[in-house]
Amino acid sequence: QVQLVESGGGLVQPGGSLRLSCVASGSIFSINAMGWYRQGSGKERELVADISSGGSTNYADSVKGRFTISRDNAKNTVYLQMNSLKPEDTAVYYCNWNVRTSDSGSYYDSWGRGTQVTVSS
Repeated sequence: QVQLVESGGGLVQPGGSLRLSCVASGSIFSINAMGWYRQGSGKERELVADISSGGSTNYADSVKGRFTISRDNAKNTVYLQMNSLKPEDTAVYYCNWNVRTSDSGSYYDSWGRGTQVTVSS
């Protein structure tokens, strides 16, 4: 099994920045993609950004130009740099990795428990 732990959330004023980290542990044979999702109060979970094994990135329209996803393979970590934060970015942010734990296994989604980001003055 793969465990994901997010960190870096908190309270920030509008216009501020935060960097989220997601560290993976466990037996990982290969990674298909890594991503960040968020769920605001009363809303459905939505994709914020993801990065493929080849390094291609994809962003929700609402965060393009403000958020950047990156990864450090040596540290088994994916990051989300969030700049120019807005109150509507307030949500619980979840890390997601699509991985497999053996050569014969299938890819599956592993999720972290989430980290709260609150943007408020």
